[in-house]
Amino acid sequence: MHVSSMDYGTTPPLGAYKQKSVDWLRTRKGGDLPLPDRKRKFQTRELTSRKLHLSVFDFDRFSRHDMIGEVTWRTCLRPRTFPGKPSIWKDIQYATNCDVDLGEIMFSLCYLPTAGRLTLTVIKCRNLKAMDITGYSDPYVKVSLLCDGRRLKKKKTTIKKNTLNPTYNEAIIFDIPPENMDQVSLLISVMDYDRVGHNEIIGGCRVGINAEGLGRDHWNEMLAYPRKPIAHWHPLMEVKKSFKEVTLPNG
Repeated sequence: MHVSSMDYGTTPPLGAYKQKSVDWLRTRKGGDLPLPDRKRKFQTRELTSRKLHLSVFDFDRFSRHDMIGEVTWRTCLRPRTFPGKPSIWKDIQYATNCDVDLGEIMFSLCYLPTAGRLTLTVIKCRNLKAMDITGYSDPYVKVSLLCDGRRLKKKKTTIKKNTLNPTYNEAIIFDIPPENMDQVSLLISVMDYDRVGHNEIIGGCRVGINAEGLGRDHWNEMLAYPRKPIAHWHPLMEVKKSFKEVTLPNG
């Protein structure tokens, strides 16, 4: 497998493939892969309802890993699709970095299945986009619980004044039964507080079983390690869609 360089000539790539959770392979230093031989067993009865998703990252010890590209494949999980142990080649769909840099947010996810409690701890943000004429922002974080495109609940952190690198360490808790975890997602929005006009959104990200890329991987990692806080940096993206707010049954 040939991997395009993300550094000065070589890329130490990380390969990952997913079962019900994220499975990180060893980092290979420099140049082309082969990926290390690493085997995982799947239950045959589950294969037809699942897809294989592989992501290749450029490892960075001091910041978040940059995604080089990914491959998603459905047909390979059908039993008896291929006899024996064939070698299969697929083209990597390369990631692009053309989005506006709005900053990043770090938060942790922790789920307690017995209590049906999901805790998102907003840790900090960095390099946020300046929204005020002073060159700073007054950021706070709003977290919305979504189901089928509808907003069920929303909660927010405190406001941090005149900063582009706020620290929060604030926990936001939602009660979600285990049987509903595959139906919901969280929209995390970083907002700029405005005392006079409307509060403006700086950027956001989404985590959930149907989210994309890191948002999906973070969610699956949380489910794979219950009762353990899992923290990651997430790049902020433009949030264009508005969600209809509804009331949760019995609450």
